[in-house]
Order: sequence, then C-alpha cells, then structure tokens
Amino acid sequence: MELLQQKILNEGTVLSDHVLKVDAFLNHQIDPQLMVEVGKEFARRFQNDRITKVLTLESSGIAPAMMAALELGVPVIFARKRKSLTLVNDLLTASVYSFTKKETNEISVSQKFLEPTDNVLIIDDFLANGQAALGLASIVELAGAKTAGIGIVIEKSFQNGGKLLRNKGFKVESLARIQSLEGGKVTFGTEGQVPRPTIYSQNQETSVQEVGVGR
Repeated sequence: MELLQQKILNEGTVLSDHVLKVDAFLNHQIDPQLMVEVGKEFARRFQNDRITKVLTLESSGIAPAMMAALELGVPVIFARKRKSLTLVNDLLTASVYSFTKKETNEISVSQKFLEPTDNVLIIDDFLANGQAALGLASIVELAGAKTAGIGIVIEKSFQNGGKLLRNKGFKVESLARIQSLEGGKVTFGTEGQVPRPTIYSQNQETSVQEVGVGR
C-alpha cells in the first residue's frame, strides 16, 4: 500500500534494528485519512471471506479495525487489556506476551459479542512475533467461531510472527511489510517474492524502497 509506505518513510522513526516508531500517524497521533484508506484496503482484501465481526486489541488496533469494519458493514470488538468494573462475567480470555514492553497481559472479550456462527477478521497495527494475533485467535476459538483472516497494518517480516501465523494456516494480509530496519533504514519487501532493495528517491516509484529515517 503505497500511501502507507510513504507515511512510514516520511514520518516513521527507526529506534533500533527491531523497533519502528510510528506514533505520528498510527498509534498515538492518528491520521484519519490514512485510516480511511487502510480500512478500504482491508475490506478489499477480505471482501470474499464473509466477515461478520472485526476483532482487535486495545488501543492501537482500534482505529484501523474501526475503518475496516465500517467498510465491511459489520461490528468491531476490541479485546481489553485492563480490568473493567463493567466487564467481569462470561469473559473469553487469553494471555499475550509483549516483547516490546516485556510483560504479559490477560486480554478479554465478553462472550456475548462472539457467536459460533461468526467469521472474524482480526486486525492489528503491528505484527512482529505474532503473540497478539494468536491471543485474539484463541479467543475466537474459545467462542466456537472462525478466524477468517488476520489483517496487519505493518508487518516486520524479519521477525517470525508472519511465518508462525501462516504456518498455522491463517490468511494473513499485511499492508506494509518491512524487510529490515538495519542501519536506521526502512527496507520494504513485497509478499510472495524475494525483495530487491533499491535506494528510495522522491522521484522514483518502486515496489521495494529503502531510505534512512530517524537519524
């Protein structure tokens, strides 16, 4: 998705070989127009999967999940990480380990919002090690429903999450796949082919781009 790649190149910051900061447009400050386009692209990719619910994890997944659900014409549910006084009974839960925060969260969804007849699209902002997506998929399974697919805004394909999910048979669609963050540079790869890095310039359009950011 070219618009998303340009946002990453222009406004993302590489903090290390494994960490990309995108708080300028995705997970702190949010670019609404970008989210509209993200939602449309997810809806296009999963239009034939008979989606009945969109499921995400608070809080960074809510914006792209909301836009995808709007385009698909279905409800969106977000799993809670924090305890709530009003969400205590009949909960579907899973434990999710965050490699970034080095902590384990118990996520929960009220059982009344997921039914065995649901085809669920899981949406999240990042895919690295795949633990959040697996946790959400386990909640779908506990409900007796089906995970129809997993939509990811940004996948770090140099980490093992994407391979893990795909090997388990999940349909995974990522709007931007990052092959490398080494040397403070973002290198994009494309699904289904071996990436061939090229140096990104403002006047050049390529399927694989490399540029230094956050120096």
